Amino acid sequence: MSDRQLITEWLARTDPNPGMVYRAWEHNSVALLPLGRIFDAVRVPCERMHAAVGSDVPRTVAAALLTWLDGPVIRDLRSSMGPYYVLIPPDAPWDGAEECLGNDTYLGVPRPGVLSLHAHWVVLPSSPGHLCEPARLAALLATAEPLAVES
Repeated sequence: MSDRQLITEWLARTDPNPGMVYRAWEHNSVALLPLGRIFDAVRVPCERMHAAVGSDVPRTVAAALLTWLDGPVIRDLRSSMGPYYVLIPPDAPWDGAEECLGNDTYLGVPRPGVLSLHAHWVVLPSSPGHLCEPARLAALLATAEPLAVES
């Protein structure tokens, strides 16, 4: 089984009924997955993320996030100002200004390897269970403040 298949199965298991996730991916290429079970998500406004990485060029942002965060990140594409969702371990400590989404929240997650008009993987999970460390995200976002002041 390929890494992508293992990651896809891991994501589908976030829902008590993985079959519904696969059906949603088949019809929409995005499925609403419950947070709080195998991962939470920190919602970062695009302006803040772009300030932190010093670019709004998608390829540059993806390379910077892969280097800084070494974990999965999704971008909401429903508007040009769509936020980024950084996937972190459930109940991981987060004291940043950005909202941490967990229990009783659903996140639109694209199927790995499939293009969607609603959301896309900026950084795919490298393996099932591999998530971003909140401390690394906090360090990255700390760089956004000085950049925003200098602009």
